[in-house]
Amino acid sequence: MPAEQSILVNDNGAWCWFQDERTLYDPDTDRVLIGSVPAAEGPGGEARAGNIELTELDLATGTSRVAVLHERLETDDHDVPALWLRPDGRYLAMYARHKTDDLSRWRISAEPHDPSAWEPEQTFDWSELTGGRGATYSNLHYLAAEGLLYIFVRSINDDPSIMLSEDNGYSWRYGGKLFTEPKIGYVNGYTRYASNGTDRIDLITTDHHPRDFDNRIFHGYLRGGALHRADGTVTDPRVIGGAGTSQTGLTTIFDSGQVIDGDPMSHAWTCDLRRNAAGELAAIITCRAGEESALEDRRFFYGRLTGTDWRVRPLAKAGPPLWAREQDYTGLGAIDPADLDTLYLSTPIDPRTGDRLAHHEIFAGHTDDQGGRWDWRPITADSPVDNLRPIVVPGVPGRTVLLWFRGTMTRSQHYAAEVVARILPR
Repeated sequence: MPAEQSILVNDNGAWCWFQDERTLYDPDTDRVLIGSVPAAEGPGGEARAGNIELTELDLATGTSRVAVLHERLETDDHDVPALWLRPDGRYLAMYARHKTDDLSRWRISAEPHDPSAWEPEQTFDWSELTGGRGATYSNLHYLAAEGLLYIFVRSINDDPSIMLSEDNGYSWRYGGKLFTEPKIGYVNGYTRYASNGTDRIDLITTDHHPRDFDNRIFHGYLRGGALHRADGTVTDPRVIGGAGTSQTGLTTIFDSGQVIDGDPMSHAWTCDLRRNAAGELAAIITCRAGEESALEDRRFFYGRLTGTDWRVRPLAKAGPPLWAREQDYTGLGAIDPADLDTLYLSTPIDPRTGDRLAHHEIFAGHTDDQGGRWDWRPITADSPVDNLRPIVVPGVPGRTVLLWFRGTMTRSQHYAAEVVARILPR
C-alpha cells in the first residue's frame, strides 16, 4: 500500500486506552487484528451498536474483514478487547463491560491464524469479590519465566486486580490485587502496563480518577510475584494472592503542583507506556495546566527511564478536553514500541507553531536527546473531523502501522467515528 495513503479499516468503531494490546500483528499472515466497538451514530445504527468487533487488516493489500466476538454487548468504548497470540497460533480476545456487570469474558479462535471463527465465550465472575460493583478493562501480559499469562482488570474496590492462566487462556483463576487505596470518588489507580515478556511487568499509575483527585504518577514493576519501586526496593513481597498495598509507595515520577513554563501542573493521568529491548521505558502523561478550574489547557509530557532514573519533560499542548464532563480527556498519544524516540500525538494545537487548529490532527514527533527537543511532522492536516487516540501496532517488521479513529465523539458511549490506518516505512 502507498505509505502516505490512509486505509479505511472499519467504518464504525472507537476504543478506550486502558486495555492492551488492542492490536495484534500475526507474522504468519502479515496481518493486523484491531479491536473496536461501534456506536449507534455510525453505520449499522442500533442494530450494530455495542458489538465487540475484531477487524483483520491485510498489510499487503489494505483490505479488511470484521468478525463479531459478542453481539451488542454494550455501547461503550471501554469494552474493547485485549488480544494475545497464543503459542499454537490461535488468538485470545478478552473483554469486559464498563462496570455494568462483574464478568471478564474471553474467546479463543477455533483455528490458528484465523479470526473468522471462535470457540464459545467463557466468563470469570468477579461478583463474590466485588460485591456486585462491576469489572472493567483487560490487559494481557505473558511472563515466560513463570509460565503465567496475567490479565489486569479493574474490579475489587475499583483497583487493578489480577487473573492468572497456566494454560494460555483456556482457564483463569483469581490472582490477587496489584495495589489498593481507600477509594476517593469514582475509581482508583488508572494503570498502563509494559512487559518484557520474560519476567517483568512495568506499570505507571495514578492515585485516583483525575476528575476526583489531584493525581500524581507512580512507577513500579512486578517481578517474582513482588511489587518493586524503580530502584528495586520491594513494596509488596506477595502480590499473587495478596490484598494489595498502596501505589503511593511506588516511585513518584510526576508530582502535582510543580510549575512548568510558568503554569502549575495538576490532575495528571497516564496515557501510554512502552519498553524496549534494553529495558528502557518511555511514557506519555497528560495533565491540566494553569488554574484547576481552567478547561482550555491540557499538556502532554514525555518521560524516559534509563536505569533507575526517570526524567519527565514537556512534550506538547493537548488543547481543551474533548468534552466538559470529562475535564481530562485529550486526543491522546502513542509511543512507537520499536523506537522509544518516536511517538504520535492527537492534538488541536500545532506543536510546531502553537497555532490552534480546527480539529484534532495527528502529528509524528521524533527526539534525538530523550525528549529535550522534538522534530514534528503532520500525519493528517486540514481535516473536517477530529483524529483521535492513535495506536502504533507492536511487532511489525520494517514498517510502522499507525491506527486511529476519526469523526466526532461526545461521550464514551456516543461517537460517529471510523477506524483508519497508515502504513509508514520505518
